[in-house]
Amino acid sequence: MSMPLTLKNLSEQVVSVHLDNGDLVGQLKLIGGVWKFKAVGYTADGHVVPGGGPLTERHNMTFTALDEAMVNAGLMGR
Repeated sequence: MSMPLTLKNLSEQVVSVHLDNGDLVGQLKLIGGVWKFKAVGYTADGHVVPGGGPLTERHNMTFTALDEAMVNAGLMGR
């Protein structure tokens, strides 16, 4: 089964979250023992908008484990 989001490790405490077309939509950061989603979007001229983008309603969602299926279910509402 294909998942709409993929995770890419940036460090032990930060994972980037990408749409299936490769676009960055946020990061998961390990904070206080839980993974917290930080949404990101961009303005028309390419400036970063923290908390913005297509998953802005999911900004600050937390996950107890770094599991791609769990993250997809939570962030994509499936």
